Amino acid sequence: MSTRGAFVVFEGGDGTGKSTQQRMLAGTLAEHGVDHLSTFEPGDSWLGREVRRLVLSPGSGDITPRAEALLYIADKAQHVAEVVEPALNRGSVVVCDRYVDSTLAYQGAGRVLAVDEVETLARWATLDLRPDLTVLLDLEPESGLATIGERDRIEAAGVDLHERVRAGFLALARRDPQRYLVVPARSGTPEAIAGVVLRRVLELDHPWPASLRAAAGRPDAGGRRPAGMSGPGDRLVP
Repeated sequence: MSTRGAFVVFEGGDGTGKSTQQRMLAGTLAEHGVDHLSTFEPGDSWLGREVRRLVLSPGSGDITPRAEALLYIADKAQHVAEVVEPALNRGSVVVCDRYVDSTLAYQGAGRVLAVDEVETLARWATLDLRPDLTVLLDLEPESGLATIGERDRIEAAGVDLHERVRAGFLALARRDPQRYLVVPARSGTPEAIAGVVLRRVLELDHPWPASLRAAAGRPDAGGRRPAGMSGPGDRLVP
């Protein structure tokens, strides 16, 4: 019987370094020969590419909050069926940039929709597939947005929305702390944060190669947990 893969998701506000950490983990897995899939939402399916164009293009017409939420949820339904589930069934480690929590934080909390209603739809659309680990990069929205030059439709939605998004992410992490690693995004170098993320990933039940476990113990893999970081049993940052 083949081993089912592991599902690791990176979440966070815009400009937190989430995508950088996702790429770094995928690169480390590739370096050590781990069968993995690097993917993202919205947009990594044929349907998702059309959704991404609609929801992120500044040239899109007015999209109501409910319509926006349904578009993102449609992307997730297609992405799980077309990309994520087949990879997990092959035994791959799926490393994903954004997933359901982003919809709950942005379209639920950010757009001031009922988060429980959005979640019901999102869980139905994704067959209730949940990550084995969610790494949440946390940062004050103004600091993250300041690093972005030309902004897409969501990035340009205003700091108030992004404050609600941040609060939404942290509320989700508090609700299920065993599944989260919350990382203050400016708590260390990208390499130090990537090292701590890697060691947390290696706690997942998966046949990791010995070379990867050894790499996680090297000084250049990040020697200490950056200040304020939280995982199972730790206090979440406010």
